[in-house]
Amino acid sequence: MYKNILVPIAFDDGADEKIKAATDIARALSDDGARITLLHVIEQVPSYAVTYLPRDYLAQTRAAAKSEIEELAEKLPNGIGLLIDGHSGRSILDWAEKNAPDLIVIASHRPGMQDLLLGSTATQVVRHAQCAVHVLR
Repeated sequence: MYKNILVPIAFDDGADEKIKAATDIARALSDDGARITLLHVIEQVPSYAVTYLPRDYLAQTRAAAKSEIEELAEKLPNGIGLLIDGHSGRSILDWAEKNAPDLIVIASHRPGMQDLLLGSTATQVVRHAQCAVHVLR
């Protein structure tokens, strides 16, 4: 059983099912008193695109993500909800290196051609994490 579990969360299409599956696995694999951290990475919007967005779009998006992840974390024993900025794969790995989880539970999508060329977040985490990684399909 694990004492410090990281669950990266993406709020995209079909996220509700993936989030539920990931948090269910985290609960099942957690030891009594384990900390479960839900982490959402907010990717930087390219500067050329920012000018086309409503003035308060980024602030509203951040507030909505913060509210949602905190609400999800409240449903978990010893749950913590965090938002960080950066590139998803690298930011998850950097956070994990600093906070030393003993397990990362991450959802993955069905691989497509783009993943063969660019790699997915889950693939990057699996390849470079310094702890156990449980991947959900």
